[in-house]
Amino acid sequence: MVTVFWLSLRQLTGRFRLAIVLFLAALPVGLAALVFGLAADDASYEEGFINLLFDLLIVGAIVPIITMAFSTAAFGNDLEDRTLSYLVLKPIPRWRIVLSKLLASMVVSGPLLIASGVVATFLGLEADARTAVAVGVALFAGLSAYTTIFIWAGLITRWALPFALIYVFLWELLIGSFIESVGYLSVRGYTLAIMHGVDEKTFEELSSRVIEFPAALASAAGVTVLFFWLTVRRLRRMDVP
Repeated sequence: MVTVFWLSLRQLTGRFRLAIVLFLAALPVGLAALVFGLAADDASYEEGFINLLFDLLIVGAIVPIITMAFSTAAFGNDLEDRTLSYLVLKPIPRWRIVLSKLLASMVVSGPLLIASGVVATFLGLEADARTAVAVGVALFAGLSAYTTIFIWAGLITRWALPFALIYVFLWELLIGSFIESVGYLSVRGYTLAIMHGVDEKTFEELSSRVIEFPAALASAAGVTVLFFWLTVRRLRRMDVP
């Protein structure tokens, strides 16, 4: 399992992907500093900051984009190079192979994404440790769910990246912004609800449009487990070229 993890990590850490991660992770931090410097005295500053930076930028765009860039390639690279057959021939349980790919994807993108969100929080809001924990826990939950979904997509189709883009921007951002009940079937909705549930005072602006905190926790965990199981099942049943 450790060998598969390190091989997957090497596959995913190309210069181009790392450059994208660094740029997108730095974007919220720079924007938070800029917006705070220009509009900190505005009475509606925090409301707009939460809507723009957390809802639309970090949770709505940056987390899914970075996650899909790595997760769809976790098995996609093996399928393209026709090296997956060598991997599955090894005496390793399929769930360990999937877990190795999952951990490699999260190790590459997770720490930078979470650090970016926490730093932006301290720069843009009057944040304390509870607020930082709320952002960190919510982003970790969203990252885990997105990663398992996109790893599964990368194993079932060569068009995983277009599929992921359509899912994120059509379902999560467009439809989810206009239909409140979509929050029960949306990773973005779970992430925002967890953020609000851990720190209701700071993220009070989200209260009118997020689902219940226990439902968000259960749903995020359920999606992660479900798509992990679906990926293992797919790997066991597919004809590996």
